Amino acid sequence: MRIKRWISSSLRAKLLALFIVLTTIPLMTVGVISYQKSYNSVSSHAKASSMLQADMLGTNIDNLFKDTERLLELSKNPVVIHFLISQSETYEDAKDILRTFALYRDTYKYENVLNISLINIYGKGISERRGIFQTQINPLRNQHFQTLAQNPDSVLRIPPALITSLDQIDGFTYEDRGVISIMAAVKQQITHEVIGFITIDLDDAFIKTFCDQVKIGKTGFFYILDQNGSAIYVPPIDSDDLSIIRKTALPSSGPSGEDGFVLKTHGQPKFIVHTASLATGWTIIGMAPLQEIVAEASSIRQLIIVSVVLSIVFAITLHYLLTKRLTRPIQLLQHKMRLTAGGYLEAKVKPVGTDEIADLGQSFNIMVEKIKELLEQSIRKQQQLQKAELRTLQAQINPHFLYNTLDSIIWMAEAGKSEGVIQIVKALSDLFRISLNKGRDWVMIRTELAHAQSYLVIQQMRYRDILEYRIEVDPELMEYPILNMTLQPLIENALYHGIKNKRGRGLIVISGYAEASAVILTVTDNGIGISEDRLALLRHQIMQPIQSQEEEAQGGGFGLQNVHQRLQLYFGSEYGVRLESTAGSGTTISVRIPKNRRNSP
Repeated sequence: MRIKRWISSSLRAKLLALFIVLTTIPLMTVGVISYQKSYNSVSSHAKASSMLQADMLGTNIDNLFKDTERLLELSKNPVVIHFLISQSETYEDAKDILRTFALYRDTYKYENVLNISLINIYGKGISERRGIFQTQINPLRNQHFQTLAQNPDSVLRIPPALITSLDQIDGFTYEDRGVISIMAAVKQQITHEVIGFITIDLDDAFIKTFCDQVKIGKTGFFYILDQNGSAIYVPPIDSDDLSIIRKTALPSSGPSGEDGFVLKTHGQPKFIVHTASLATGWTIIGMAPLQEIVAEASSIRQLIIVSVVLSIVFAITLHYLLTKRLTRPIQLLQHKMRLTAGGYLEAKVKPVGTDEIADLGQSFNIMVEKIKELLEQSIRKQQQLQKAELRTLQAQINPHFLYNTLDSIIWMAEAGKSEGVIQIVKALSDLFRISLNKGRDWVMIRTELAHAQSYLVIQQMRYRDILEYRIEVDPELMEYPILNMTLQPLIENALYHGIKNKRGRGLIVISGYAEASAVILTVTDNGIGISEDRLALLRHQIMQPIQSQEEEAQGGGFGLQNVHQRLQLYFGSEYGVRLESTAGSGTTISVRIPKNRRNSP
C-alpha cells in the first residue's frame, strides 16, 4: 500500500515504476534462465570431475596391488617349493631363496614392500628380516591361512585393522607403522596340494600418499573402508567430519556412485562420491563441502546477478538524468513547503530561470518571510505580557510587607527602643534599594543574599522569639548573576508556612553550592513540614502557568509558582524551583540556575 501511494503521488515515481517494469523483468528473466543452465552444466561437470578423482585413486591402488602381487610368482619357483617340502635345509638353499627375493626387488623396484615371508604347514619358514626360522605356532591356526588352505586359488589382502599377532609368522612386529599383508597359498606342482604360504607385507603409507595426491574441492578428502566397513585410512580431520563418516551409510540403491550424492548435515551440506577397488574390494569415499564442488557455478551466479543489477542501475540512472531537469524544481519546492508546514521557517527556494515554477518559488519565499515577521511579533508581545504580569505579581509584596514593617517601627518607637528602630529602618532602606535595582531584573548572588539578609533582619525584629537564620553560601558563587527577588519569596514561604506554625524557635538556613554547569541555592527550615498529599499538590501547582493575579493573591503572595515561572522563562525548562519536605521535620526549597558570569541570558 505504501509503494502504491508513493507511485500515485509522484509524477517522477510513475515514470520510474513504468521504466523499471519494462527493463528489469526481461533482464531478470534472462538472468534466471542463464543461471539455471550454467549452474546445472558446471555443477554436473564438477561432480563428474570429483568422481573421476575417486576412480583415479581406486585405479592407483589396484595397480599397486597388481604390481606387488607379481611377487606371488615366487610360489612357483622350484627352489621355494623344495624348501617348503624338505624337512631339512641347507645354507645354499636359503641363499638361493633370498637372492630370488632380491632379484624381484631389483627388477620391479618395490619401495613399499617391507618383507617377504614363506612358511610351510609345519612352521618352517624363511623371511627377508630373519632368514630361516621355525615357529612354535601351528600356521593352520591362523584364520587367514585356514581360508587359503580351503581356497588355494584365492589371494587375501589383509588391511592393518585385521592383522593379529598370529599373522606375524616370523615373530617380528611393526610397532612404528601400519602393514597391509598379501597372502596366498603355495601348491605342489603336480598334486596341487597346499604345502605352505607366502606373505608379502606392504607399508600402508602408500594409501596416505595416494589420498594426499588426489584432491576433491579445496578442503575435501578421501578415506578408505574395507569390505566390512571398517576404516583403513582416514586423514586428520575435525570431530564434526569424523562424526559424519561414522554415521554415513552409502546408498545401496538410488543415487549411484557415478554422480555422487548430497548429504545434508547440521552445518554445510556435504557432497560424497564413492567407488570400489576391483583388486581389494575396498570402498574409496570422497567427501567435500557441496559449496566447494559448485563454487564455479556460484561464481557464475554472482556474475549474472552483478550483471543484471548493474544493467538495472544503469537504466535507472539514465532515467534519473533524463527526468531530473523536469521534476527537480517541483520536488525541491515540495520539500521546502513540507519543511515550512512542519515549523521550519528558514526554508528558502532558490528560483532558477524565469518560468512559472521559478515565479511560484519566489512567491513562496515572500510568504514565508511574512509568516516569520508575524510570528516574531506575536512571540515578543507574549513575552512582554508575561514579564509585565510577573512584575505586577512581584510588586504585590511591597504594600503588605510595608504595612507590617511600619507597624513594627511604630510599636518599637512607642516602646522607646530607638536602637531597634534604627536597625529595622536601615534594613528596610537596604531592602527597597536592592528591590528597585534601577529597574533591572538581574543582580549578583551577593546582592541577592544581602537583600535576603535585610528581609530576615526585619522579620527577626518582628518574630524575635521564634526566628533564627544562617547564611552559608560558598564565596566563589557570589559573582554569579541571579534574577532579582528570587530568594525573598522562598524565605517568606519558609517563615509563614513552616516556622510560624511551629512551637519553639525556628531556624532558616540559606546555603549554596556549584555543579558542573549549574548553581544550586537552597532555603531550608525546620518548621512543621508538608504532608505527602499537600506536597504533591504544591509540586503540581508550581509547574502550572500563572492564570491571574487574583489567584496568586489568594494563595498568599506571588509565591513559589512565580519564582519557578520566572526562572524557566529566562533560563529554560531544566532550571527552576524544586520542593522537598517531610511532615514534622521541615522543608527544603532548591533553586537551580545556570552557572555563568553573564549579567543576563
